[in-house]
Amino acid sequence: MTEEILNHLQQPAALEKLYRREKGQFKKSFAEIYPSIQDQPMARFWHERLNFESEGISWGSRSEFFLVISLGLIAGIYAKFPALFSIDEDFFFPRNISFLVFPFLAAYFAWKNQIAAKKIIPIAAIIGICLVYINLVPDQPSDVVHLVFIHMPLLLWGVLGLAFSGADFKNLDARLAYLRFNGDAIVLGAILILAGAALSGLTIGLFELIGIDIEDFYVKYILVFGAASIPPFATFLTQTNPQLVDKVSPVIAKIFSPLVLFMLLAYLIAIVYSGKDPYNDREFLLLFNMLLIGVLALIFFSIAESSENQKPSGSWVLTALSAVTIIVNGIALSAIVFRISEYGITPNRLAVLGVNVLMLIHLILVFRSLWLAQKGAKNFAQVGQTIARYLPVYFLWTLVVVFIFPLVFGFK
Repeated sequence: MTEEILNHLQQPAALEKLYRREKGQFKKSFAEIYPSIQDQPMARFWHERLNFESEGISWGSRSEFFLVISLGLIAGIYAKFPALFSIDEDFFFPRNISFLVFPFLAAYFAWKNQIAAKKIIPIAAIIGICLVYINLVPDQPSDVVHLVFIHMPLLLWGVLGLAFSGADFKNLDARLAYLRFNGDAIVLGAILILAGAALSGLTIGLFELIGIDIEDFYVKYILVFGAASIPPFATFLTQTNPQLVDKVSPVIAKIFSPLVLFMLLAYLIAIVYSGKDPYNDREFLLLFNMLLIGVLALIFFSIAESSENQKPSGSWVLTALSAVTIIVNGIALSAIVFRISEYGITPNRLAVLGVNVLMLIHLILVFRSLWLAQKGAKNFAQVGQTIARYLPVYFLWTLVVVFIFPLVFGFK
């Protein structure tokens, strides 16, 4: 990013495009090189722009705000398809729940990043193929069907990352920015959900006090559209008001990282005394893997939030957390191998085995980078790059589960 800023310093349009593509990294890189270029008018302009603290909330341009409202309304209408077209909800929502979120966010970023039509078409085509495919999946209970339902949101999450990066899938800074965006959007989304829940409860309660029962109407029409609007609106706020969560997300990551480290250590010790183990208890293994994925996400988001050249104050916690998570992953992986050797291969076991192997490799690479950064052999920005380079591997594995597993195992 630093080199790109210097190369385009006299090209306002190019600088603006760089800034919109990755605001956080642009600001950090610009701050590093500003002392050497501060005599140039364009550099002084950008310095003032980047360091201006807005006293209010920005609602973006009129066209952007209208786009967000429109996306929320369309998503709400899509969520009402079962009622509008007499579709079984048990059939519709397991297949389409992720399509109520990711395609609309992809449309927002395609507009925001002004992606050229020739790059938008492949993104739209992938989403369209996935939409048709998921709704053609046989309506029958089977391991493969459940795996397709579980992995389709992950596949669409990867497609959204492509739109977020401006269809520049090779850009490592954009990949890290996408992880930061996810953390920020989750924080803002949670706040909006809590506020919406409080407003809904208050509204329904007030009408009940005067003898009018609006709960059924409210849930069917108002709540559906409100829930569908939260993802695009949270995304919009993160892009137009980065100051809202710039300080919140790193603080959350810094607080929870040592707490999760302590919890994991206590949990590993408790397993020894509880008599429970993931080798013979299938449900325990499932929860064990969910815990692993959650901790892994926390590590990645924490590193993405603080990915810069200088070593952050809590980096030793992330290093220790990565090491403990490797141990947890190793236990889970050994349990999966044990169950396969005892009971044979099934689609579920193969899918879990694959993702655990991928996570273990990634964790080892991240731990190595963190350890070298602690010793000063690497800067912390390279730790973030280690995470970013590996992300497409998860996307490829998701493609395998969604499209190859049904060919190998069938839908039965």
